[in-house]
Amino acid sequence: MAFEGLSEKISAVFKKLKSKGKLSEQDVKTAMREVRMALLEADVNYKVAKDFTNSVVERAVGEKILESLTPAQMVIKIVNEELTKLMGSEQVRANIYQHQPAILMLCGLQGSGKTTHAAKLAAMQKKKGHRPLLVACDVYRPAAIEQLKVVGSQANVPVFEMGNENPVKIVNQALSFAKDHGHDILIIDTAGRLHIDEKLMQELKDIKEAVTPDDILLVVDSMTGQDAVNVAKSFNDLLDITGVILTKLDGDTRGGAALSIRAVTGKPIKFVGTGEKLENIEEFHPERMASRILGMGDMLTLIEEASNKMDMKKAEKMADKLAKNKFDYNDLLEQFNQVKKMGSIKSLLSKLPGVGKKIQDVDIDDRQMDRVCAIMLSMTPEERSNPKLMNPSRKRRIAAGSGMKVEDVNRLIKQFEQMQKMMKQLNGKKGKKRFGLPGMGGMPGMNNMMPPNFM
Repeated sequence: MAFEGLSEKISAVFKKLKSKGKLSEQDVKTAMREVRMALLEADVNYKVAKDFTNSVVERAVGEKILESLTPAQMVIKIVNEELTKLMGSEQVRANIYQHQPAILMLCGLQGSGKTTHAAKLAAMQKKKGHRPLLVACDVYRPAAIEQLKVVGSQANVPVFEMGNENPVKIVNQALSFAKDHGHDILIIDTAGRLHIDEKLMQELKDIKEAVTPDDILLVVDSMTGQDAVNVAKSFNDLLDITGVILTKLDGDTRGGAALSIRAVTGKPIKFVGTGEKLENIEEFHPERMASRILGMGDMLTLIEEASNKMDMKKAEKMADKLAKNKFDYNDLLEQFNQVKKMGSIKSLLSKLPGVGKKIQDVDIDDRQMDRVCAIMLSMTPEERSNPKLMNPSRKRRIAAGSGMKVEDVNRLIKQFEQMQKMMKQLNGKKGKKRFGLPGMGGMPGMNNMMPPNFM
């Protein structure tokens, strides 16, 4: 989970501050020294870490925060604001509205995830109603064009390619093709190298000069830490990039690159890759990322993910059936499938305020959801529609069909009945509604995935 190590250490520092009640200037300096060490361990640039903690100390002392009624909370507020400022203060969106078609040029070293993220970006823009076109300009790496075709097909986005032709000729032809066929976004997948060299940079400069991209997005691997920052600085110096796509953020527990890139290059992070699937890409929001680091959750991103990945008509229909107490196993199965689209349970829970800290060291088994789904899929359509049909022989058949035990089937049935009873009680109380993540909390089968005393 991104920033897990850093978040844990900063939370420990804040816990010490809160336990003190009143704070002295020395208390703040000591705390910020520990925060600086945590940042350095997270592979944050030394100068960035030093300037950050100095700014917090200066504000805390200068604004007479220490004399307030809740000095620790005020210091945390300052840390949150400075952390947001460090990553860019406000979200910077892709520059896709000035020209038609908008041209996004992706560059970076080999292995950073350039080709995959070109397709992810295309899939994201397609969902927003755009008509993107992927352009294959990596004519050197074996199978690079074929890889782009594969991921382009998965994203249902066409790929323009001319084999091993000169990349400048390819982008010029692609631009004409896009204009003729109504594509409003051109996403160029350029060649990479194992290291920055003169030939690579000259080719990128030639492409830039030929089509004047609206956005030059550098794709960097967040797991390389300070190397990612150094690569970003080098590309920016030579190419004047307009933004960064940070990949593999889900696998980087340190997060140093995300905290350093903006400060070192002056260029914003525009997107982050959060997994292997095509939908695992997010627009970067500095204030939301700061909240995640400080263990405050990220409800806005969670709500956006739910809106983008869940069928809202089906969700409304299910909510109506719940309200009328007509919810059956078919609905529960559909609910589970909707939740699975949003990613791992641990990832979803980490975005809830105050929950991230509780689950850092907890092993949450996502396969439990698959086991519960297997039980329901082993039921006949009649059994799923009418839960009252269940009897011992049916339960034995369902257990055998799903590879589970009869006790597991009984547990699901019991939890389902408890949920129905709970919803009946809630619906009987006027004006009281219970909201939450679909499939979480009171949903049958979820209890075994949660840590003790979690909910």
